[in-house]
Amino acid sequence: MTTAEQVYEAVKPLPEPLVREVLDFVRFLRMHRGVTPERAEELNLIYAQETSLKKVWDNVEDEVWNDVPTV
Repeated sequence: MTTAEQVYEAVKPLPEPLVREVLDFVRFLRMHRGVTPERAEELNLIYAQETSLKKVWDNVEDEVWNDVPTV
């Protein structure tokens, strides 16, 4: 199940006023972060790269890199 499907399943049983609040929050995130379809694809790629390389990066020798800010 994708994250979007999980969000849908979590929101489905909520009463309408709460669903509107969730939708408002999603719209806020899109505006605040400037998420366009192209940007969403880029963010998905970044996340996939971070996930794939986590075991490579997560070691004692590279501990200094843990304080570098991420996207």
